[in-house]
Amino acid sequence: MKILVTGGGGFLGRYIVEALIVKGHSVSTFGRSPQDELQAMGVTVIQGDLQNGEAVRLACVGMDAVFHVAAKAGIWGSRDSYFNINVIGTRNVLEACRTNGVQYLVHTSTPSVVFNGKSFLGADESLPYGKNWLCHYAETKAIAEKEVLEAQSESLKVCALRPHLIFGPRDSHLLPRVMDAVLAKRLKIIGTGDNRVDVTYVEDAALAHINALDALIEGKACGNAYFISQGEPVILWSWLNQILIKLGIDPLTKRVPLKVAFFIATILEAVWKLFAIKGDPPMTRFAAVELAKDHYFNISRAKQDLGYSPQFTMDQAIEKTVDDLKHYL
Repeated sequence: MKILVTGGGGFLGRYIVEALIVKGHSVSTFGRSPQDELQAMGVTVIQGDLQNGEAVRLACVGMDAVFHVAAKAGIWGSRDSYFNINVIGTRNVLEACRTNGVQYLVHTSTPSVVFNGKSFLGADESLPYGKNWLCHYAETKAIAEKEVLEAQSESLKVCALRPHLIFGPRDSHLLPRVMDAVLAKRLKIIGTGDNRVDVTYVEDAALAHINALDALIEGKACGNAYFISQGEPVILWSWLNQILIKLGIDPLTKRVPLKVAFFIATILEAVWKLFAIKGDPPMTRFAAVELAKDHYFNISRAKQDLGYSPQFTMDQAIEKTVDDLKHYL
């Protein structure tokens, strides 16, 4: 098949591209940077911006399937900056698929689409979309996912995956940023420190995407969303400390109550907006809530419909991740 991966040069996107190549597909990527390494692998690299509808349309010419992985991530920035990429960009992908007769679309979403400030303990996909977002990323990804699922038709089969906290080798954001914050003495345990969360090893997240395309081809999963994880929630702060210790970094021990962290984050956000300070605040309200509360989900639906089963144990995933993280020290 001829397959386009938006954001194919990114963390998850690159693993999806590599998995598709192994399966013998003809792969193209769409993104803003040249991606010389992908070109060396035989990938057709198309440079462009998701906000440019014509560029997206041309990238989808002749494609059988699209993996829409590209998005503006993070938890700080203007609403327009998130909306233009996550919503307008997704609308451009949908329109390009329809115009070019693309048959299958696998959309990378996030569990943040159900964020409501409360804990989730083994919840499933019957959860409604969230509210009281606290960050534009969650809100705009929810809008995008909803529109993708509503686009399901006989001519364009779609589904959305919600991988939770993706980690693994070549990650340049999640755990490296945590390490930087720990080494700079900027991070403390928020809340009681015993909250359980889902995490997803990147190779398994990519596998879920490949399985999703196969399911769509078989007429399964159409119009559905799926939570994706390793299927074994971790105690967040113990999990992070395990990784830090393996890297020779002192574990986190100091705690800040959630109410205190939330109050500080509220002040910081106001200051950052008032003075238009560049960069992210040291803490945001969304981050405070996410770092303190339980949020893990039931992946039975993904196992049943997609045949998804994580191929790596948590210990294996941590070891591979730690080996890679040593290069950042």
